[in-house]
Amino acid sequence: MLLAVDVGNTNTVLGVFRDADLIANWRLTTARDQTVDEYGILTRDLFTIAKLDPHEIRGVIISSVVPPLNSTLEGMAERYFHTKALFVEPGVRTGMPVHYDNPQEVGADRIVNSIAAFAKYGGPCIVVDFGTAINFDVVSERGEYLGGALAPGIGISAEALFARAARLSRVEIRDPGKIIGTNTVHSMQAGLFYGFTDLVDGILDRIKKVMGKDTRVIATGGQASLIAQASRHIQQVDEFLTLEGLRIIWERNQPSRHVAPEKKPVSGPIRAGGKSARKRES
Repeated sequence: MLLAVDVGNTNTVLGVFRDADLIANWRLTTARDQTVDEYGILTRDLFTIAKLDPHEIRGVIISSVVPPLNSTLEGMAERYFHTKALFVEPGVRTGMPVHYDNPQEVGADRIVNSIAAFAKYGGPCIVVDFGTAINFDVVSERGEYLGGALAPGIGISAEALFARAARLSRVEIRDPGKIIGTNTVHSMQAGLFYGFTDLVDGILDRIKKVMGKDTRVIATGGQASLIAQASRHIQQVDEFLTLEGLRIIWERNQPSRHVAPEKKPVSGPIRAGGKSARKRES
């Protein structure tokens, strides 16, 4: 079995694969001050609840945008799973050329998502990842990472509003059903929900003018399902896109192992819910 770990600024997602099948997954709050043993004991407890044997883990792959946690997670993999973790970083074989002025600036999660999207849905495609930030990542028809756009996430934008406006209290972020709110709660919900829906669709409008109107759009992350229901462009919500990408990268870095066949890119409708200075293939 393979343990895949995606460490984001807000949440950490863990998944266990048996070959190409995701058999368990968990979403946790990213805790920067936890120790090796605290992460290890928590992870082993999750395995116990899911009735999985930690001794069956043969590999650990980690994508992290929180560098201070890397050594902790590396120690956890060695102490509790007796294996050396593979981190998605420069030098790891991904099979995807990166067109970026400085490829090392691209977050590991952005590359992982792009690899999974191209493997599952083909190209050209755009991945919209709703996390602490909203990432827009663009992949060419040939499977090249072209770059993208970054915007503030819904959660941190809402928190800024609540923190700076003394008379506004926290509300659930959801569709209020109307754009003209008739009370404070509905007014804030309208601004957050429709505001970010239009932000997402506005950026996708501009990217599609460059990439073509038939470019597929796949969403993942915490608020993906929420925004997808009102978006004009999001065609597919894939909750486990990042974990799938980690599995694919793990397989591509195991030359002596049999690699399970990837799913063929989806064809036809899938509605369910530039210029570069350098080029590198990692």
